[in-house]
Amino acid sequence: MTDQPDSYQRALDTAERLLGAPLTLPLAPGEPEVGQDFRRLATLQTFGESWPRPGLDLRSRALVSVAIAATLGTHEPLRGQLRIALHSGVSKEEIVELFIHLAAYAGAARAFDCYQVALAVFGEG
Repeated sequence: MTDQPDSYQRALDTAERLLGAPLTLPLAPGEPEVGQDFRRLATLQTFGESWPRPGLDLRSRALVSVAIAATLGTHEPLRGQLRIALHSGVSKEEIVELFIHLAAYAGAARAFDCYQVALAVFGEG
């Protein structure tokens, strides 16, 4: 992974394009300064190296990312992935279908729990 100033800016630009808003990652109260390094590396890996790859279109990549975040039960990343999916042309109906399918393979409890996150994001706009 290359970590040059221009590659980080490209990663931030990609994140903003996908999210429809700038990616902001401020340190939380009490978080050590090294937390910035974590945020930078995670941003470079995801938005600098994974999302721009040519093997999948952005819409497909967004659906896969929602499914992964929901299967893992990671609510905050799921919120972001849902926003990216909606911004990438995935419909709310398609996301509901994803959760129906997720229930069959990851369990109804996990799907229902994460579906609540989707409902909150749907209500944002």
